[in-house]
Amino acid sequence: MSEQNKTGLVVIGAGPGGYAAAFLAADLGMQVTVIDPAENPGGVCLYRGCIPSKALLHVAKLMRETENAKNWGIEFKSPKIDIDKLREWKNDVIGKLTGGLGQLVKQRKIKHIYGRAFFVDANTLEITLNDGGKQKLTFEHAVLATGSRPTEIPIFKTKNPRVINSTGALELSDIPKTLLVVGGGYIGLEMGTVYAALGTKVTVVEMLPGLLPGADRDAVRILQKSLDSRFENILLNTKVEGITEGEKSIKVSLLDKDDKKQEMQFDKILVSIGRVPNSNDLGLENTAVKIDAKGFVEVDAQRRSAESSIYAIGDIAGEPMLAHKASYEGRIAVEAIAGHKAVYEPRAIPAVVFTDPEIAWCGLTESEAKARKRKVAVQRFPWAASGRALTLDRTDGLTKLIIDPENERILGVCIVGAGAGELIAEGVLAIEMAAVATDLKMSIHPHPTLSETLMESAEMFFGQATHVYRPRRGK
Repeated sequence: MSEQNKTGLVVIGAGPGGYAAAFLAADLGMQVTVIDPAENPGGVCLYRGCIPSKALLHVAKLMRETENAKNWGIEFKSPKIDIDKLREWKNDVIGKLTGGLGQLVKQRKIKHIYGRAFFVDANTLEITLNDGGKQKLTFEHAVLATGSRPTEIPIFKTKNPRVINSTGALELSDIPKTLLVVGGGYIGLEMGTVYAALGTKVTVVEMLPGLLPGADRDAVRILQKSLDSRFENILLNTKVEGITEGEKSIKVSLLDKDDKKQEMQFDKILVSIGRVPNSNDLGLENTAVKIDAKGFVEVDAQRRSAESSIYAIGDIAGEPMLAHKASYEGRIAVEAIAGHKAVYEPRAIPAVVFTDPEIAWCGLTESEAKARKRKVAVQRFPWAASGRALTLDRTDGLTKLIIDPENERILGVCIVGAGAGELIAEGVLAIEMAAVATDLKMSIHPHPTLSETLMESAEMFFGQATHVYRPRRGK
């Protein structure tokens, strides 16, 4: 028996995009309903992605620092890893954050329906509740925030527990002696970093000629040099041809660019070759919503789909698939629904790879500038010239600015090094505010800090960097 309900705005999916949209809508006085099967908001990011992975990466970083401490005259005993306690701590972090969001749902008087939604038409949903029951819901506007899921490859479709995706890796069921990471993207490298720190011999296989396709090549070179010392192997231009499942391990057949074959055995395989949007099984065919060839919902600058009552944000609305991009889009969509003059037109969306060292970038990259045949000035400040980097014993870093040589406009920023993810926000602000190199050069930065590397990179544009000598332009 279906129960009929009505709401002004329904948000389908309670990840970082969904709950940001729902919370703003409630703050603006809208009647809001959220549909998500989880007990509390959080989505993949909090439950099975960003948050648990960063908790474990923090542990990996701590373990690396204790190893490096011998260079400073301090030695620690070999760490004793209590896998159960580590998993419990990671889950506790998740619980605190999602529980806090659950309280905010109640404080904002948002109705949370625990289930999965299916569009009957452009203003009606049928919801399959967690307990198996059915419920109808009519709405004025809907925001799709259903996120994405790991990409599957037929060769790895097996029920063998030794073949896992990012979700399985974060469960931390055990510490395998050997691990094959399929895919040299950020998820694979981050999880590889975690398991390598815990004692696993990690091999990464990537079919393209370089790790982290799309990231700045200067930054990737610095990261790969670090990973080479911690991973067992990094096999580029190589693909997996087949797997043979055994009782205690899995045999993998590999093929490189020269058609040279080799076989290797691993305790576990982590498949991390990207994600696909969750746009299927939603009943969108019963609406005017259009989906492109990659499965993304087509939206306009206000995140409105071809069906005027339905908006889409986050992973389901296109690249880049990033939590902070989803949150931003969620707020834009709600403001548009509220009648405000709001459009999605960011000049810079930061991306961060939380390896060690971290890589972060925003705006135009050097590779993109070359592809577009755009004339740019590229300034690179090496962290070996940073006093703060030396005090941290972390000179494996670089700060890079992409500048328009005609008007000094800052077009892009890339940082590789410890804490790059925190530093990149200044680059985002500079690009969004249309700052020029002079602005960055004349903004006094605290000393000694890593943030000074941004200021000195801008100084290099004028041949005036204090700690690096560069001839003046045109000399």
